[in-house]
Amino acid sequence: MAVQILMPQFGESVVEGTITKWLKSVGERVEEFEPLLEVNTDKVDTEVPSPAAGTLLAVLVPEGTTVRAGTPLAWIGEAGELLDEAAGVSAATMDIGERPAGFISPLVRRIAREHQVDLRLVQGSGEKGRITKKDIQAYIEKRDRAGEAGKLVQPAVPPATAAEALEGLPVSPSIEPQQVARPMRATGAELTPSPPLSAPVEEISPSAETLLPLNPVRRAIAEHMVISKRTSPHVTTVMEADLSRVTAHRQSNKEAFARDGVNLTFTAYFIAAAVQALKAHPLVNSSWSEEGILLHRQINIGMATSLGEEGLIVPVIKDADRLSLLGLARAINDLAARARQKKLQPEEVKGGTFTVTNHGVTGSLFATPIINQPQCAILGVGAIQKRAVVVSHPELGDVIAIRPMVYLSLTFDHRILDGAAADNFLRKVVELLENWS
Repeated sequence: MAVQILMPQFGESVVEGTITKWLKSVGERVEEFEPLLEVNTDKVDTEVPSPAAGTLLAVLVPEGTTVRAGTPLAWIGEAGELLDEAAGVSAATMDIGERPAGFISPLVRRIAREHQVDLRLVQGSGEKGRITKKDIQAYIEKRDRAGEAGKLVQPAVPPATAAEALEGLPVSPSIEPQQVARPMRATGAELTPSPPLSAPVEEISPSAETLLPLNPVRRAIAEHMVISKRTSPHVTTVMEADLSRVTAHRQSNKEAFARDGVNLTFTAYFIAAAVQALKAHPLVNSSWSEEGILLHRQINIGMATSLGEEGLIVPVIKDADRLSLLGLARAINDLAARARQKKLQPEEVKGGTFTVTNHGVTGSLFATPIINQPQCAILGVGAIQKRAVVVSHPELGDVIAIRPMVYLSLTFDHRILDGAAADNFLRKVVELLENWS
């Protein structure tokens, strides 16, 4: 008997995922627990194993489609096994634009193609809204009587009914860690979402441009960044720190850490300093809500990690305040490595209360990073450079010295923090780094 493959639930807060790649083709043999497809959730790619051995009989959801947990994805059974109409098998090459509510039998799909019917416009009366032969014949008869045969005009579908028409098959990934509604506008007695803002596009010759398709990670990043800028008023403050003590400490302890299998990076020091500063200034470890400012008891540090051309991801070090410098360095090594190997679990990119982004690894001196919603702030770390600075010597007075310096930028939510509070936090980070022992 054929086995139905469903979209798994990857975590309590993960309700949907995007099919990024089918690892098997229809008609191909698959073994039990063998990877069957890749699913992206919150920028994390996860391989989904086959729950049974057999032949992939049908693929119901094409690559690039976002579906909710529990949605049927495919059927696995014996080679040549026939699936009846109730199984809801659609063509493995079904285009996203053709996907209607429910699953379509080959007969209904043939009739739709012969009569140029957009099945999303047909109301199904079968089980779970499935379109039957009678439904499509009634639609064609009604359309022909209205004199619209051969001239299909698709009406505008309100967002709510569009989602219902696709029956749990949303076309864009969810944005975590916070769901933010699109601004609403009044139209008569109802509220409808305002269209997304986009810059005007000048007409350019098709031969002079190339369209790069958006992968799930890039789309999620784009939506999250736009939502963040619309959600909170961003302000950035910048200070610089002398890393002489940090550099010396790292040089003295690199070998000892290496013997424990840990690479001691500067990022561990920046995160450790941020953790101590958050304990001293708990308002920075918070989130905004209409009822009030929510102070987080846990200190969970997100560490922005570059994935190269594929974008970036922010794995989270949970309860970072309970870890030593060695523990932080080990966690950084582990999360960064698994992020680049695409082996993170969805829950490992959730629950952050503050983020650190070390953009200096690519040579950037300072930046104004965007807040990772719904957090209050994000710390940006620039490149470490040896510079000539004026320092005070107890015997010689003010002298010029060469020191390893770094710019630190804090972008914060001005609804929560004022400039003085943000500066006090950042100054604490600087003090911790400059007086490291």
